[in-house]
Amino acid sequence: MKQPISALQAARSLSELWSPRVIAELDDSYVKVAKLEGQLGWHSHAEEDELFLVLSGRLRIEMEDREVTLGPGDCFVVPQGIRHNPVADPDTCVLLVEKRTTLHTGSEISEHTRSLESQLRPL
Repeated sequence: MKQPISALQAARSLSELWSPRVIAELDDSYVKVAKLEGQLGWHSHAEEDELFLVLSGRLRIEMEDREVTLGPGDCFVVPQGIRHNPVADPDTCVLLVEKRTTLHTGSEISEHTRSLESQLRPL
């Protein structure tokens, strides 16, 4: 990233739901933003943790043994290997930090699954 960027404005500018876009690189990780609504679907990341930071709206992360609800400014790390299902209120925007190797929906494929190439498209 060569210029400052508003993560919230970048997320709000997206037209596709559940389609993260890379806005920065940090060591071996990508910083991504996404606009969310409804549910993504159950999946896990076998070898990577996933950080969610809610920029606006509300996000519930369902896990097999519990769930957490996040509002603006809240963050949570889903540990590697934990099955989870993100569920978002309308107009929810998030910032994600994931290793470059993280597949969008892990080994699960759905209509929401996005390739890394798709996530690297310019805003």
